[in-house]
Amino acid sequence: MDFSYPKTEKLKSKKIIDLLFTEGKSVSKYPLRLVFIKHDFEEEVPLKIGVSVSKKYFKNAVDRNYFKRILRESYRLNKQLLIENIEAKYCIMFFYQTNEKFTYPEINEKTIHLFEKFIKVIKEEKNTI
Repeated sequence: MDFSYPKTEKLKSKKIIDLLFTEGKSVSKYPLRLVFIKHDFEEEVPLKIGVSVSKKYFKNAVDRNYFKRILRESYRLNKQLLIENIEAKYCIMFFYQTNEKFTYPEINEKTIHLFEKFIKVIKEEKNTI
């Protein structure tokens, strides 16, 4: 298993990020939210993911950066769950949406539940087409 988070998997394109916010679908598992869109990009990776923690919830950059690190780490350790269950390429934005300070094990557990919910939504979407 590959537990890396290479540069090619990082969502950096402003156009795609804008597209995510206008046309993207969303799944939530408190305190996390995942906005996703099916998108065909050039790189040979199944996912591109961006992470965000709002200044509204954490005024200090130190706190925002801490939670962004935790989100990236929980994605990195659990991305295999996504990769094994998706067939198309997706762009994903991953949010931490509360001012409560959850611990890493709690966030990791919520991440797994969120990814399972995401997979379920994708499979339902595929079956309706």
